[in-house]
Amino acid sequence: MFILGSGSPRRKELLAQIGVVPDDIRAPDIDEDPLKGELPRPYCRRITRAKVAAVTAETDDVILCADTTVALGRRILGKPADAAEAAAFLRLLSGRRHRVITAVAVRRGEEIWEKDVVSTVRMKSLSDEELNSYLATQDWRGKAGGYGIQGPAGALIPWISGSFTGIVGLPLAETANLLRAAGHPVLQAPS
Repeated sequence: MFILGSGSPRRKELLAQIGVVPDDIRAPDIDEDPLKGELPRPYCRRITRAKVAAVTAETDDVILCADTTVALGRRILGKPADAAEAAAFLRLLSGRRHRVITAVAVRRGEEIWEKDVVSTVRMKSLSDEELNSYLATQDWRGKAGGYGIQGPAGALIPWISGSFTGIVGLPLAETANLLRAAGHPVLQAPS
């Protein structure tokens, strides 16, 4: 059985692009608060490992979990609690480059395969009108850094370097390799 350890509809859609459909979805409930002084990349890897370890499964099941973190320097920008925090995050990112880190972990039995992908994103300088228009879409909800590149915020991102699917929340090339390593088929035609 293949279990997606994520409630993210985006991750489910991305997996479908490589012919992988979860038999079950079990989003783990873990504490995602950063540790004092924790840097973004180690934080993202730690959270992903905690997620994959928290999913209950049979020995032969394949579980996939991921975490996406937006980093501005050493600062971790998580999912905003409300529109005011989303606005604060977007003002910080406005006109600047930042990193989007997505860590992926695949578990089968006791074995875990892991990979993290770091992409660089530049957000245009936002006018108050652009900021308020974006906030009004509500697209910032549940998204690290307060935006999702695959939605309306795509109009605010003129440049990226790295993995587009990693920025969305699941780097497909790396994910396919991890699934293959765990013995799970990828790019199979639907039966």
